[in-house]
Amino acid sequence: MNRPRALLLDLDETLLDGRGLAESIGQTCAEVAAKHPQLERARLAAANAEAWSRYWPEVEMKWVLGALDGAAVMSDVWRRTLRACDCADESVARFAFETHRPLARAAHRLFGDAHELLAAARRANVPLALITNGASDTQREKLAVLQLEPAFAAIVISGELGVAKPERAPFEAALRALGISAGEAWHVGDSASDDVAGARAAGVGAVWLNRSGRARRPGEPQPDLEIRSLRELVGAVLTPVYA
Repeated sequence: MNRPRALLLDLDETLLDGRGLAESIGQTCAEVAAKHPQLERARLAAANAEAWSRYWPEVEMKWVLGALDGAAVMSDVWRRTLRACDCADESVARFAFETHRPLARAAHRLFGDAHELLAAARRANVPLALITNGASDTQREKLAVLQLEPAFAAIVISGELGVAKPERAPFEAALRALGISAGEAWHVGDSASDDVAGARAAGVGAVWLNRSGRARRPGEPQPDLEIRSLRELVGAVLTPVYA
């Protein structure tokens, strides 16, 4: 690949470390159980995990394409969680949702190497675009909490565009906003099926962030570059790449 004039970046599990979500759910279960002693924290946590596993496949694409917002999904998951624990009281479900929401917001955090990459790009005056799949309210909240919006010259959210990775349209929207061609950009993301496949379809350099070092599965697209950390890209954006 040619050295990029700009970087296109995925959000979740590329810049954003999602491990805090599990912690926020555990805290919520503890607070709900403390307020309602008939409910056990461990049972709530297990029921919540089961609710996500059953419900998420039904609604994921609606959420990704903006037909269903994140608040509605979260509220319904807590309602399902409590029903599985023999509690149909809507006020308890509302308490769980209202308890979890600020905890989830507070749990948003960047990976350490994401801070380094964003800082290096800023020093080098290399423009960045964000391309993320998800509902507008969910993804905009993450950006607001982490104060990330100023870091990007363009932000493309599937729930606002109505089209998601791996389709070409989100990448093309980002390129238009940056005023560059596909051959002048690299896209960096953790998903082989969404990020690598989408970048290749759009003619953008495909960089697969494989933090775990897992083997590429049969049928997964071949990235142009595979990295274990965003630090491996810092050298590509430390100095200006165009006048």
